[in-house]
Amino acid sequence: MILRRLILLSFISFQGIADTLPLEKLTLPAGFKIDIYASDVKNARQMALSENGILFVGSRDSGVLSAVIDKDQDGKAEEVLTIAKDLTMPSGLAIKDGDLYVAEVSRIIKYPNIENTFRDLPAPEVVIDGLPDKKHHGWKYIDFGPDDWLYVPVGAPCNICQTNGGKNFDNPEFASILKFNLKTKERVWVAKGVRNSVGFDWHPQTKQMWFSDNGRDMMGDDIPPCEINRVDEEGGHYGYPYYHGGTVQDPEFSEGKKAADYIAPAFNLAAHVAPLGIHFYHGNMFPASVKNSLFVAEHGSWNRSKKSGYKVMRAVLKDNEIVDYQPFIEGWLQADETSWGRPVALLTMPDGSLLVSDDFANVIYRVTYQK
Repeated sequence: MILRRLILLSFISFQGIADTLPLEKLTLPAGFKIDIYASDVKNARQMALSENGILFVGSRDSGVLSAVIDKDQDGKAEEVLTIAKDLTMPSGLAIKDGDLYVAEVSRIIKYPNIENTFRDLPAPEVVIDGLPDKKHHGWKYIDFGPDDWLYVPVGAPCNICQTNGGKNFDNPEFASILKFNLKTKERVWVAKGVRNSVGFDWHPQTKQMWFSDNGRDMMGDDIPPCEINRVDEEGGHYGYPYYHGGTVQDPEFSEGKKAADYIAPAFNLAAHVAPLGIHFYHGNMFPASVKNSLFVAEHGSWNRSKKSGYKVMRAVLKDNEIVDYQPFIEGWLQADETSWGRPVALLTMPDGSLLVSDDFANVIYRVTYQK
């Protein structure tokens, strides 16, 4: 009943806000166009699309869930509804069998039959409880894998620390990616030694999992790199807090450790670009050469002397390796070091367009292609 009273339904007119964003500053490859799909989507993070086309959006700092509705399916939403509030960093969400799963810091909750209940949400069901409750890197990206298990990352509760047997944070769930069988309640480690992954996806053809990882801070402007990783075998250790980017020794925790004992990244990114959502494009609107490309939302640095990131990149794969990494959307970061947007997550729509959420500008963009 308490949660019922907290529910807020609000119709928002956002055309004026959309008109103020300098979309003309964004550059994309020839033939691609970017528009506003929805504005005033508070702190927009991960997105999930229902069977009938309602877009649900998580948040981090604002603690709300939003429903974005494009009634006439013209590629521009008419309604943005705040359907729940006062949640604890509900950044990640996923839809499975018509139910909406939402990741808070220490638990995963479920809103059943979301398409028919989102305008008057009942109290959620708790499906996973007892995850670490530290808010530092505690917000999550979640999704169901091809095996129907729910994948849940748990970030390190610090910039750099020992989390398994450590003095302050002795919990093996920290700095890892877990998966849960919601029917049997079984839990399996997908990856260990992962500082903070806020994005992952499965290759449409191989069904192999790839994930991003944010490198540690306070080692200078150019080290260590952020990472894109590939899961060749579940349960492997990816180096944190001992090694970063495969070969960079941590000055505090690498003593007595060997780089060869840990899984090297599939691809190293620039330092501090903060890769969040990664997404394999699987639509039919974009050119055939773009299909199965891995898009990476570089959220952008916060403590680098010269900012980096603030763009969407495209990774080109060949024989299961990244062979090229090129800009796809640039322009949120200006020459004077100011920024007016920060990309977070990506989603292929049924018509083949690509949605990009932005938790700084509070909007969702729609990218289309025409020859």
